[in-house]
Amino acid sequence: MLAQALFSLGLWLRLAAGRDAPEPGPQPSISNAEGDLLFLLDSSASVSHYEFSKVKEFMWDLLHPFTFGPRDVQTGIIHISTTPTMEFPFDRHLTSASLRKAIGDTRQLMGDTNTGQALSYAKEKLFSGEAGARPDVPKVLVWVTDGFSTDDISEPMQLLKDMGVTVFIVSTGRGNFLELSAAASQPSDKHLHFVDVDDLPIITQELRDGILDVIQANRLHATDVTSSSFRLAWPKLLSQETGYYSLEYAPRAEPARKRTLQVSGAHTSLVLSDLAPETTYEVALIPESNVHYFPTQTTRVTTLAEEISPAQVIISESGPHSFQVSWAPVLDSVATYQVLYGPLPGNSVKVLEVDGRQNSTVVEHLAPNTTYLVTVTAIYRSGKEKSLSAKACTQEEGSEVRHLRFEDAGPDGLKASWDSADGAVLGYRVRCRRHSGRSSVLSVSPRVRSVLLTELPPGTAGELCVQPVYRGQPGRSLCRTVRRRPATEAQGYRQRA
Repeated sequence: MLAQALFSLGLWLRLAAGRDAPEPGPQPSISNAEGDLLFLLDSSASVSHYEFSKVKEFMWDLLHPFTFGPRDVQTGIIHISTTPTMEFPFDRHLTSASLRKAIGDTRQLMGDTNTGQALSYAKEKLFSGEAGARPDVPKVLVWVTDGFSTDDISEPMQLLKDMGVTVFIVSTGRGNFLELSAAASQPSDKHLHFVDVDDLPIITQELRDGILDVIQANRLHATDVTSSSFRLAWPKLLSQETGYYSLEYAPRAEPARKRTLQVSGAHTSLVLSDLAPETTYEVALIPESNVHYFPTQTTRVTTLAEEISPAQVIISESGPHSFQVSWAPVLDSVATYQVLYGPLPGNSVKVLEVDGRQNSTVVEHLAPNTTYLVTVTAIYRSGKEKSLSAKACTQEEGSEVRHLRFEDAGPDGLKASWDSADGAVLGYRVRCRRHSGRSSVLSVSPRVRSVLLTELPPGTAGELCVQPVYRGQPGRSLCRTVRRRPATEAQGYRQRA
């Protein structure tokens, strides 16, 4: 019960966070995956027509980024009803348009919820060439249920998992947590989802990522794709002692530019860099083993459009003598950055060199209260350059007043005076904190350098602070504690620093 309560609490927090989340943007195409993906769809009378339609929308949202075909993803649907029924086999719909129409045309069968029978039927079809299933590709079962079954599921589900099928369960009802947790592949927190039917979009990306972990793990695929690089990853087939890999890659439009690399058998990934933007590359990984034969693995990767750096220049942490310059994005194709800066107006310019892997620097030894023109230039490895400019202002140099003095001014008054602060002072802020009675704040012009404080009779104390005010920021305060002697003592005051 505790495990179920904790699971439910975590789910509620995830749903609460997701309800206000923005709708996801268009998903990039996923072309580096291969597997047979079977949906076990609860089509019984325990599911309302509305719920059935929402599940169909969810299925298409989950699938549409994939590339479909005999060397990519294949998918089929089996209905859970009185008698299990295959809506369409794996090799029927091998284009996005055809699959989307087929899912939209799927009709609810009604009847009983004989999930155990449907699981046994699914085991047969997942490994059947007649149903379009392929040998030696990952098998994934996604069971979408309202949480109920009229027959036993434990034995047929275990047989499926024993045969290497990865089972994801999406429950749109209450269901039995312990039963469903045992039925899903382990760990259950990655393979079991409880969600209201209206909140299915919340788990779409997480479930898709989980499926990708299964069907990408057994073939060559690309990750971290940029305009000039991508990382290749593949399953562990060899070791340092049993062989090595030959890696071949070339632009699809220019196969004569093919390059070949030898990679240690201990490796399972490699970054290819210095690539052309917006170019499709054909890649082949050839395991060279002295123990077993392994077939060549291939993939096709398209680099992104070339980003431009800098696309943004930001000035921050400005002080009287320095400010920080930051820019974005930072690209592998940039060798170095030059930061040019000089006061406006004027012709004096200084240059800072910054490594291409950095995205900020601090410009120092500047004049206070001065506007500077800052230009960040990206120097690409190809020799191209791109610049972007911004204005930056240093703050006025703040200082404190000097020589704060006090004089008696009648039985209840005290005169405070000070010497002027440095710089273009706009005025002074005088704050008096009385230890008994009210506090007060006065603002005076820069020409005034004394104030008369009242309500400070003999025997009382207070703290006085004088702070110069500048255009950019206030200066430092100078504070003193004042104690007026009782009337029986000699007239005057005592000052304590």
